[in-house]
Amino acid sequence: GHQTALSQIIAQVKKAQNTKPSIGRLADTISAIFVPSVMIIAIIAALAWYNVGPDPKIAYMLVAMMSVLIIACPCALGLATPMAVMVGVGKAAQFGVLIRKGESLQNAGKLDTIVLDKTGTITQGQPVVTDIKLVGASTENRALQLAASLEMGSEHPLALSIIDAAKTRELTLLSVEHFNAVAGHGVEGVVDGHQLLLGNEKMMRDRGVDIESNLVKAQRMASQAQTPMYLAVDGLLAAIIAVSDPIKDDSIEAIKRLQQNGVRVVMLTGDNRATAKAVAQKVGITEYFAEVLPDQKAEKVAQLQGQGEIVGMTGDGINDAPALALANVGFAIGTGTDIAIESADITLMP
Repeated sequence: GHQTALSQIIAQVKKAQNTKPSIGRLADTISAIFVPSVMIIAIIAALAWYNVGPDPKIAYMLVAMMSVLIIACPCALGLATPMAVMVGVGKAAQFGVLIRKGESLQNAGKLDTIVLDKTGTITQGQPVVTDIKLVGASTENRALQLAASLEMGSEHPLALSIIDAAKTRELTLLSVEHFNAVAGHGVEGVVDGHQLLLGNEKMMRDRGVDIESNLVKAQRMASQAQTPMYLAVDGLLAAIIAVSDPIKDDSIEAIKRLQQNGVRVVMLTGDNRATAKAVAQKVGITEYFAEVLPDQKAEKVAQLQGQGEIVGMTGDGINDAPALALANVGFAIGTGTDIAIESADITLMP
């Protein structure tokens, strides 16, 4: 029972409610001085009335002492802050916002910059193959078969979209040998005796694949918010596979509300600049970082913090975890990876 999602959510909420934010610790510090001071003043007032006050001295003494205690009300200071944290965390949980620490609740109200990862945060994270442009391959099915067979070794959302497209066409997937994933660039391996490369423009250039005559096609795809992926077979370009990840229905409205509240919104993506620009324009974001490698996301967060910004990071993938941990407040999408959720301060449940 304790391993169920519901039990873990309850445990997280309880932990957050029992964690004191800095404002709570400040209230405790003040209370530690204030409460004894008020009690001493109340005793002094009682003694003064008892010694020099009119009759009935006992009655006046009690009234004076209780008046000081009630008006100063030192207990309220120590009770109000933890109760506010408890209610705030509980109310947030009702709306699907799981706060892991009370400190996060306080810091979230101070954020002036929000960094949004594109895939799975702004977009649905369920991309689909939208187009296949043949260059050297004989047929679309052959190009898709080779690409999907190669991607069987990958867990990237774009890889899954290519595999799903091949399964939809009922293509037989072949075994892959010497598979290698190049972070932020693509994948390579041997399928059916052919050396395959599948990745972005930088990967093709690094491996000496000539793509110059097909750049216009790829850029046209990117300008339509599609991600072009180059497939090279034995060192020659065979096809360009376009993948599109639909934008979430509520992303545009959420971004607009953040901007209206004076929050600077920045988008991060490993996609090429043209695709990033197209997505950013659709959702109303003017600042974005494109072609960001997985290990550079935390660097971008640190860069913004170096400008004096209080930064919140929102993401869902394994490569978002370092940035989520580094940000002043990390927000993990609840449908994302476990490591992203564990690295974040706040989890947004679907």
